[in-house]
Amino acid sequence: MGRMDTMTSSQAPPRVYFRPTTAGQRMLLFSTAEESGNVSEAARRAHVSRGTYYYWRPRYESDGIAGLAIEWSRAPHHTRIPPVSAELQAEVLAYHQAHPTEGYRSIANGIGKAHKWKKVISHTKVREIILANREANAPPPVAPPVESCPLSTEAVHAPQPNQTINIDLCVVPFIHNGTEEMVSVSLSAAAAGVILTEKDSPSTPGGWPGQAFENPALSYEEQMHDYAQKRTAKRLSKGQRKHQRRQKQAERAELNAQSDELRLNRRRQRARRQQEDADWKAKRQAHRDAERSRRNLSQKERRAQRQAQQAQWQVDKAERRAQVQKRQAADALWRQARQEIRDKLAQLAEAAPLVTAWLAILVVVDNGTRRCLGLPLFTAGVHVTAEMVVAALRALCPPELQFVISDNGAQFIAEAFAQFAQEMAFVHVRIAPYRARTNGIAERFVRTLKEWLEAHSWNSPEELAALLVEFIEYYNDRPHQGAELDGLSPNEFARRLANCSTC
Repeated sequence: MGRMDTMTSSQAPPRVYFRPTTAGQRMLLFSTAEESGNVSEAARRAHVSRGTYYYWRPRYESDGIAGLAIEWSRAPHHTRIPPVSAELQAEVLAYHQAHPTEGYRSIANGIGKAHKWKKVISHTKVREIILANREANAPPPVAPPVESCPLSTEAVHAPQPNQTINIDLCVVPFIHNGTEEMVSVSLSAAAAGVILTEKDSPSTPGGWPGQAFENPALSYEEQMHDYAQKRTAKRLSKGQRKHQRRQKQAERAELNAQSDELRLNRRRQRARRQQEDADWKAKRQAHRDAERSRRNLSQKERRAQRQAQQAQWQVDKAERRAQVQKRQAADALWRQARQEIRDKLAQLAEAAPLVTAWLAILVVVDNGTRRCLGLPLFTAGVHVTAEMVVAALRALCPPELQFVISDNGAQFIAEAFAQFAQEMAFVHVRIAPYRARTNGIAERFVRTLKEWLEAHSWNSPEELAALLVEFIEYYNDRPHQGAELDGLSPNEFARRLANCSTC
């Protein structure tokens, strides 16, 4: 006995699952059904079920073809509870006073029981009424004594080298030509394909506004006027770039919409051509069948019938030739329109290239001396994992390390990083949310690194890795303006600390 024989009548076969339809599928479904008048054929061409047609037909009849592009809400429908009256609020408060130990849901059920088990109020509304009454009858709060605190505190840095390090992750484009501005993005924004901000490049003509105060030949008034003028020009140029970027985004969206409309019209055209080809094949087959049937007729009947059929056949062939020529002209116009859209999109991509590939750099800076201990490069880009970060830090962390300061990135809060901290016996200090200044040494290092990379170009990760080695030497030997360094380079400051510790 087979499995189907043992299936009871209550066990219905499983329903076929259909994936959610797109706007293009729905438009093709209704346009084909309107042209052919066959819902099954239209559903087959659109790769949807027949039920999809009847599900969307009310929307199509009310809003037309444009209404098919709007998604229907799939949120469940809830019964609307009428607003709470003053009498019902008084009843809630009275019930709460009589039963102070019962919760909000029990109070709502008790009131519903008094109203013949009708749901007259929800437990959330009960909570709002009770809390509002409690706040209205609460005594005025007593302000705590104000303690005087300094407006700002000085940053505290590690007194010894290799005692504390600051780490951070930054991303740079996979390829850089050395002429465009280095966009400043976060790791999560690069993973989502979203550029957050664009910083002002110091290499732009006229320099950055702060250069006005570096010219000793100018008086204070002249320096202030120069700074205000440059700052205004920089702000206007930034606003102009933002306006141009929005215009390009609007142009790209319009071209994409034109491309979608062209593709939809092409699908409709193909559906009509399939019907025309089927009609032509039927006419050609009928002509062949007529030729075979004339063999059984007499010579006189065959000649007369042949003349009538040949005249109609010549008309059908002429219509087919005109149809083919019309198709060729339409195909040429379609290819031309498609190529124009592609050329315009290519021009927009060249004018404002979108970065789709990234490289991730792990910044490791000593907190006390500001020395860069290393810049490991990850070709995984935005998909860098905590295991990769741990493997890179394992080779860079000094043995006397006690503290590691980082932000709350996914790579630094993972379990693998916590196990690494326990293994190396250091304390992982995570900054508070929205307090990036706590990791300011690493953040400022990232800014310096990107400013230096703006003037360089690379075409592969190997070339960028060589540039990072060059930057480490440049950074560690460059004089710094920090309060502790006071014009010394990180290497010189580290040597002085080492000599002081041995004295």
